[in-house]
Amino acid sequence: MIKRILTAAVAIPIVVLMLWLHNFIVTLAAMTLVCVLAVGEVLLATKYFSNRGIAAVCMIFVAVMPSFVCSDVLYPYVPVLAFVFLLTMFLIMLSDHENVKFQEMALVSFVSFLVPLSISTIVLLQEKYEHGVYYMILVLLIPWISDAGAYFVGSAFGKHKMAPKISPKKSWEGFFGGLATAIISALVVGFGYPWWVETVLNGTVSFTVNIPLLVLLAVVGTVFGVIGDFSASLLKRQCMVKDFGSILPGHGGIMDRFDSVLFVAPFFYLVFKFVEPVTKIIA
Repeated sequence: MIKRILTAAVAIPIVVLMLWLHNFIVTLAAMTLVCVLAVGEVLLATKYFSNRGIAAVCMIFVAVMPSFVCSDVLYPYVPVLAFVFLLTMFLIMLSDHENVKFQEMALVSFVSFLVPLSISTIVLLQEKYEHGVYYMILVLLIPWISDAGAYFVGSAFGKHKMAPKISPKKSWEGFFGGLATAIISALVVGFGYPWWVETVLNGTVSFTVNIPLLVLLAVVGTVFGVIGDFSASLLKRQCMVKDFGSILPGHGGIMDRFDSVLFVAPFFYLVFKFVEPVTKIIA
């Protein structure tokens, strides 16, 4: 537990600094690094770093995909990039078919698509919306804070296991503890954002925050976060590893920290395209 707290004490200021800078290039570079490290951890767990061809193709694809997705100029060429990636992967499999199995190739290809596409939506939230930083905070806060709440509540009161064969430590008591933590945190951020704009940024509050939507997002975000966590846990079990990495003491690797975000980020991005939690006040 001490390691988790110390890691959070170091990681949180870094995230806050990134949000404070509110710079597209900085955010894109940071999220690209997250994608590369996360997929690299999966390749190590699946032993694919021993195949230099697969490792190189996946790393290059993951490194450039966020820039293609987040750039208005490059976005039309995403299908071309995907086609080249898949064609290259199949050529590698054909050339080394005795050692490379289709199901394994499908796994790393799926992860190489899922991670950058999902994480890129975080960058798009900042770039496409006036209150993008606030939306980014929600995307990261809800799954992370619910996971922290579930950990502490589950450690103290957890008795009824959610999915013992997939993630033995997760309990229903922890889930509802995480859900309550996420709702409270979303409300704090929702009520605090106008104060932040007016007091810290010396701006004019010309918008209203949709509090009921925040509560709904906290609930759905918690559920999607658990689904992402379970999906990563299942993958780890099939790869027979405890954590994907050790770069974050007490938490594991980058993938272990961002697995709960993988489904939350694109879902929130889609929701915000139709219903924004912050709307302008019409005089």
